[in-house]
Amino acid sequence: MPKRALLNDVNPHLLNFYRWLKAGLVVDERFENEKSAFYRNRNRFNRLLSNGQTETAEAAGLFYYLNRTGYNGLCRFNQKGVFNVPFGRFNNINYRYDFANYKSVFENWEFTNKTFREVTLAPDDFVYADPPYDVEFTAYSSGGFSWEDQEATAEWLAKHSGPVILSNQATDRIMKLYKKLKFKTPTFEAPRRISCTGDRAPALEVLATRNL
Repeated sequence: MPKRALLNDVNPHLLNFYRWLKAGLVVDERFENEKSAFYRNRNRFNRLLSNGQTETAEAAGLFYYLNRTGYNGLCRFNQKGVFNVPFGRFNNINYRYDFANYKSVFENWEFTNKTFREVTLAPDDFVYADPPYDVEFTAYSSGGFSWEDQEATAEWLAKHSGPVILSNQATDRIMKLYKKLKFKTPTFEAPRRISCTGDRAPALEVLATRNL
């Protein structure tokens, strides 16, 4: 429970959801874990985006529903910004409709939708960074996330004078990059709860640290 915090993400729809949580989001529509309902709501969400209604409470509620109901918990957009995750295979989903208790939790939080390069840090700020993992799937946002973005993120954080924790999948090139930038690189096996292929086997992850 920090006294103040900044949460930044490149995905504007995630940030819209958090902003509505801060406002005490209550969803009136009843959700269904059913294929036709999912595609109907996916079409509705994409219509809201195309009509410039991305910052509405309805868009926030639908984004929550689609992420809870879609295939393997993915959040994926094509280059045109269209949400295109197919229907999932979950047997039971306990949907939440009243998020009012988050209002006090996020009272002193600021939410921004920028690239990491645009985030202003104070010298002693603690930073936890969670870029899209170094895997084949890179369509978390319409612009994607390339290897060059991975390198630039790590290099930007390596210049920060305050404490940093940086999480990623521990691929060979990620480990080489982080060690080159003088991060400490402890690894561990973590459950894989989100996957584009359905593979839920534990994955080797790294929590790279500096200045701790």
